Amino acid sequence: MASTIRSLRAYLMQRLLVSLYLLWIISTVVGYFATINYANQPYDLVLLQRANEIASTLKLGSGHEHFDVIPTLPDGSDPGMPDKVMYTVTDSEGRKLAGNGNTLRPLSYRRGRPGPLFSNGEREGLKTRMVSLTFTSNGELLQLHVSETTQQRQALIRGILANIVIPQLLLTLIALAVVWYGLKQGLRPLERLRHEVLNRKRDDLSQLDGSQAPTEVRPLIDAVNDLLERLKQVMAAQQRFVADAAHQLRTPFAGLKTQSELALRSNDTQQKQRALEHILNNTQHGIRLVNQLLALARNEPGGQSTQNFVLLNLNQLAQECTVTWVQMALEKNIDIGFEGSENRIEIRGDATSLVEMLNNLIDNAIRYTPANGHITVGVRTTEQHNELSVEDNGPGIDPQHRERVFERFYRVLGSGQSGSGIGLAIVAEVAKRHGAEIKLESASGGVGTRISILFAPA
Repeated sequence: MASTIRSLRAYLMQRLLVSLYLLWIISTVVGYFATINYANQPYDLVLLQRANEIASTLKLGSGHEHFDVIPTLPDGSDPGMPDKVMYTVTDSEGRKLAGNGNTLRPLSYRRGRPGPLFSNGEREGLKTRMVSLTFTSNGELLQLHVSETTQQRQALIRGILANIVIPQLLLTLIALAVVWYGLKQGLRPLERLRHEVLNRKRDDLSQLDGSQAPTEVRPLIDAVNDLLERLKQVMAAQQRFVADAAHQLRTPFAGLKTQSELALRSNDTQQKQRALEHILNNTQHGIRLVNQLLALARNEPGGQSTQNFVLLNLNQLAQECTVTWVQMALEKNIDIGFEGSENRIEIRGDATSLVEMLNNLIDNAIRYTPANGHITVGVRTTEQHNELSVEDNGPGIDPQHRERVFERFYRVLGSGQSGSGIGLAIVAEVAKRHGAEIKLESASGGVGTRISILFAPA
């Protein structure tokens, strides 16, 4: 699968390039309209002055107009003055009275409007600029329209724009180059860190070196280092678990192998029978150990989610589970009882895991309780929590061992009972998965053990 890692440099450069390009476009548009405005002002003044001169030559507004006089105007043949100037004098009805061209009255012109009126137009494919003046002569309104082509104006506008746009474009390119170089230098520590992570071996969980990274990235590196440390602890715990499990499984399998070889070599029927009984015991012990390991793996953090939790009747679940252990307790002459609640006690949880937890508690109680002893499984509720407890009158657990008995494969020496030390570890994992609290104390009267699991109310 192709890499989907996105370059931070490319992302920032793309954003900056778009921003600078938009700024350059906006600046060019604003500069264009500003250039047209400032370029038109001096030319409009010259055009107005020329119109006033024409009006003076023709004596417009004096009552004695000289329409037969032809003013001298540029005709566009002079290379130094390529624009052609034309004028037209009309009456109030728009009839031409004099002039060297047919300049039209501007559409926005209003009769009697005082002052000069400038407008844009087009003649013979060339853009023009026209000024219109009004005069009163013998009670009649006269209009003077003077227009000129805009070649000089356009040349000036192009020159000004070239002097504005080209330097701005060069500055934009220089800014991009400076930003690119700055990003390259600034992101170099991140590039080095990225290559370090990409080139790591999959089992390398050592800390990332963030000493050269930018301050803004330090929290991310610290969070990654914290995650790596937790992963290292989890992997170390898994490795210890696998090693301990292999060691625990090696013993029953070695016993199976030894007893099988002994049974094959022996011709004595009784000796073969004893060997087969040992094989059966070792097989049962191995099966129980494997089941406990599977239960422990299922209830480890990340083994299963809590999305499948449902409302359970803790009273009913504990009673049904206790009934399944009555026969084993009777074989050891142990009195096992159940003390439940009259009311329905509900908790949210996984029934299979809770049954595994209670089975391990009752199994431990039966193993360590001597003959003629008693075991009580109880369920009760308080305002703070719902409690599931298993109490026996066995030898009890010394206070110095109470914290460690929930560790995997930890067994109290001198107990005289076979086991793998996984039962209470399963209890601890199930309780943790259900957000419950474990309480280990001496039984009533100070003899035996009482283990309570405190669940939050549903």
